[in-house]
Amino acid sequence: MSIGVPIKLLHEAQGHIITLELKTGQLYRGKLLEAEDNMNIQLKDIMVTNRDGRTSQLDQVYIRGSHVRFFIVPDMLKNAPMFKRVGPGALKGRGIGLGRGRATVARAQGERFIALGSATLID
Repeated sequence: MSIGVPIKLLHEAQGHIITLELKTGQLYRGKLLEAEDNMNIQLKDIMVTNRDGRTSQLDQVYIRGSHVRFFIVPDMLKNAPMFKRVGPGALKGRGIGLGRGRATVARAQGERFIALGSATLID
């Protein structure tokens, strides 16, 4: 089983300043030291903001992944190599989404659909 895009993105953010919100509403902002596949996170030099707005400083913290509501990573990671599709089939599956249901879509739009072997004709 492979890991998903959010986890890959979290791994790419190691060494950068991230912000994360816990399910309790607390915000943690600090440098990401380590991230595990189950979203367990280790941060250092943290600024903690409680729900009531009070802030405090922590040197280091380890947060269980199941307590994380969301995380915010630096904008520069939108250019990470993991978002680039390369190789054959990079565009496979990309398009307007009429692969299997062409006849159904054509019928719904009131058009006439004729199948000609592997080619199709829509009037």
